[in-house]
Amino acid sequence: MTNYLDGPSVSPLEELPVQFLTIPASVPPTLATKHSKDEIRSSLRASTLDGVFATIFSNITGGVLLSNFLVELKATPLQIGMFASIPMLANLLQPLGAYWADSTTSRRRYNLWIYSISRLLWLPLAIAIIVFSVHPTHPQQMIVATLAVMLATHILGALGGASWLSWLATLVPRQLRGRYFGFRNSTFSLTSLIALPCLGVMVSRWSGGSIKGYGVMVVVGVLAGLISLGFQSRMSDVNPQVHCSQEVGQNRIVAEGVLTIDPRDTASHSILSNFHFLLFLLYFSIWAFGINLSNPFFNLYLLDNLALDLSSVTLYNGLGAGANLLMLFFWGKLADQIGNRAILLLDGILVAVTPVLWLGTDASSLSIWLWFPMLHLLSGGTIAAIDLCMNNLQFAIAPTQHHTKYFAVTGAIGGVAGAMGALVGGWFAQFADVGGMTGLFVFSSVLRLLALLPLIWLQEPHRRSLKQLLQQLIHPSQDAAILP
Repeated sequence: MTNYLDGPSVSPLEELPVQFLTIPASVPPTLATKHSKDEIRSSLRASTLDGVFATIFSNITGGVLLSNFLVELKATPLQIGMFASIPMLANLLQPLGAYWADSTTSRRRYNLWIYSISRLLWLPLAIAIIVFSVHPTHPQQMIVATLAVMLATHILGALGGASWLSWLATLVPRQLRGRYFGFRNSTFSLTSLIALPCLGVMVSRWSGGSIKGYGVMVVVGVLAGLISLGFQSRMSDVNPQVHCSQEVGQNRIVAEGVLTIDPRDTASHSILSNFHFLLFLLYFSIWAFGINLSNPFFNLYLLDNLALDLSSVTLYNGLGAGANLLMLFFWGKLADQIGNRAILLLDGILVAVTPVLWLGTDASSLSIWLWFPMLHLLSGGTIAAIDLCMNNLQFAIAPTQHHTKYFAVTGAIGGVAGAMGALVGGWFAQFADVGGMTGLFVFSSVLRLLALLPLIWLQEPHRRSLKQLLQQLIHPSQDAAILP
């Protein structure tokens, strides 16, 4: 069996054409990359291992384990919606974080400071949870304390988000993004596949009760988060000042030894004049609202409405992670072949109708043993393409020398939209007269379908138009006649 933590037997970088890893003598020195092939390869391996341990941290401090903890504290759907909205609402600070990050001289140092503090904040909360499990008084105070830690840690995370994406975008060659991020995300899915069921069993069967078990797991999560930062520190550093100065004016890219002009960088640097990026923002904001309208409440529906055991729910989530793992390699290779926008359109339809498929499920044996596993498999396999291609499309549209600013704007707008979706979903879920969970799932599907409309007019750089793609699918033999 392949060891996904050590990477594939043949690294994607080892198949990279020589001309993308060596700089011709005719290229001015200011355009030459400062990272060698070995430095890029080791950085990407370190980034993957960083993400593996960060996934353990995020699985413990969020998702189904946090939802179960809040259900144990008798939190209302609206309060759970508030918890789900915090990470996204904090993204409003991404533009400020982008400005601060671009003012520094080290991506590595900036991100290590930001994320080490944000993860250590969970340690006092873990101690408080363990103490609360022994003296269970004032659960509302525990909810408020958890809310405060989440708010602080995600504010810090938002200040580092754009810098992190810009750092990774600099290190990953453009022509390998689909394959590398497909492989990288698959390792995270494998981690979740293994970790989630194990964590769920440990928390639910802890001798001191599930609340105490969760507190102990938070300590484990903090340790995993610090280990991930250790791997992050091994990535090749990028100086934003030097990188930006190299990209001033017309950004030139090297392709088979010939200098060409990247059309994204000859246009105005104003975001408002970038038509395709505005279309992407419209799609991303509506999609974020529609997704978060229902996603935070699937686990609540299982744990609270149907009163299923935590170990069963974490097993379902593990199945979703397994489907995510199996499909990521496929989506990554397909994205490199036909483009990211095409996959977002076609796969997005499947993701959009998924909430409707939850209608009619209940606590019967048929739902528990058949429908819930199938729904999580479908969701995990399809959302894998969305997560992968959405980031890659953003990388392709944003001007190279303004990555940090564009990523920050996307994070801020998408964060507000997602936060509003989670809050509206929390309000929707607790009122039976507006449909309750049933109405929530239907409304979410409708908005997800509407979100796909801007993608019809959006053009991905260096990719076929929608008309050309359809011609290719209908007449594969005519592919050679279609312009790339």
